[in-house]
Amino acid sequence: MGKYILGIDGGTQSTKLVLFDLTGNIVVKTKVNLRPTLSPAPGQVEYQDDDLWTSLIEASKDLLAKFPGEKKDIIAIGLGSIRFCRTLLDENGHLAHPVISWLDYRVGLPQNEKETNIRYMSTATGYMAVRLTGNFRDTIANCLNFPIDKDNFTWGTDEQIKKFNLTRDMLFDLVKPGESLGTVSAEAAAATGLPEGIPVVATANDKAVEGLGAGLEKEDTLVISLGTYIASMVIGDKNNKNPKNYWVNLFCEPNKYAYESMGIWRGMSTISWFKDLLGEPFARYAKEKGMIPEEVLNQEAVKVAPGANGLSMFLDSGSPYQGGGVLLGIERKDGRAEVYRAILEGIALEMKKNVDGMIGELDRKINRIIVTGGGSNSDLLLQMIADVFNMPVSRNVINEAASLGAAICAAVYTKQYASFAEAIDHMVQIKDTFTPDPKTHEIYMGISSKRQQPKFEDPLKHM
Repeated sequence: MGKYILGIDGGTQSTKLVLFDLTGNIVVKTKVNLRPTLSPAPGQVEYQDDDLWTSLIEASKDLLAKFPGEKKDIIAIGLGSIRFCRTLLDENGHLAHPVISWLDYRVGLPQNEKETNIRYMSTATGYMAVRLTGNFRDTIANCLNFPIDKDNFTWGTDEQIKKFNLTRDMLFDLVKPGESLGTVSAEAAAATGLPEGIPVVATANDKAVEGLGAGLEKEDTLVISLGTYIASMVIGDKNNKNPKNYWVNLFCEPNKYAYESMGIWRGMSTISWFKDLLGEPFARYAKEKGMIPEEVLNQEAVKVAPGANGLSMFLDSGSPYQGGGVLLGIERKDGRAEVYRAILEGIALEMKKNVDGMIGELDRKINRIIVTGGGSNSDLLLQMIADVFNMPVSRNVINEAASLGAAICAAVYTKQYASFAEAIDHMVQIKDTFTPDPKTHEIYMGISSKRQQPKFEDPLKHM
């Protein structure tokens, strides 16, 4: 009994739907994996067919089949999806060209596709919005690689739009996070099973939504997102011009900005690579122990001393099109536990340098770190981050922070809470906190002093 809000998290590899109650508890959730992307030419990455929409249809039906309550009690939908994608649509808002992934170099270039039936260009959220509501609206907070005015939260000038080989009538109307994109249309209700007429609420790009769902509210808090791409962010109220060690994202709250340090492009996917490298024998060994492979690796690596017996992993913070990293110092005595620990330490140390550059330039003091994303399930990695930063590190009860951030936007729109701050207070709950060990911090600082500061590259500079 009660009211429920659906949070949609469209990701790089899957579509996740989570139904929350108004205190942020998960009622039911589901995930549908996307098919592998295609590369029609070097540097091009596209989603197969209409995968973003069909996966949402499948996930919606599965979620509602599991939902023990009444559909009429679902009062709103918060719509979130991946950033930096490009969708080229016909006059009906359907795909005129496969969705272009954020990993594709074309998302930073003017529109040059030759299909004759292209009527609109939008983002992943814009495309999902028009399919769900029939309205050609999008959140400005996911239009970062489009000609927008980040100071006034509007489209840019006609001249800026023209440089993208576009005209204003090819672009959707813009709304801010927490505002309405429309209501679920009869057509979308028939396809998905979602209740017709309930509001679909704008959020932001996936990382900004995740920051909100993690509880990023105060300027002394840092959020680290341990996903396929590892990012860190703090918030502020100014569109700082020409920063050297971070870039300015739009946050998932109206008129606020997320300052993002350099991230790690091949972040937690490095763990997946290493796990796959160990092969079927290791997977079978983990299964026999009643564990997933990552749990076995964590149990083994915790027995290895800080510093991984001299192994060092350097993960790439430069471009998504460059290599993943370099492992130095390996010897015959080293096994999977040492290599795995070196990868985790490489993540923590690389992000410390990235964050230090951002925080130093902002002249800001951080007192608290919240970690979210799939990697936050690792106690070992969170303890490493606490030790490297010499600061308490928290993780929340709800790990699906992007879905929760989307739900928070919908809760504010429907006036369940008077503000984003009030919604966060009621819907975001801390699970546990990791306290730094001073001696281990000294060890890591000795290791860190030998690592070079990465060269910052703004992901928007070519866009």
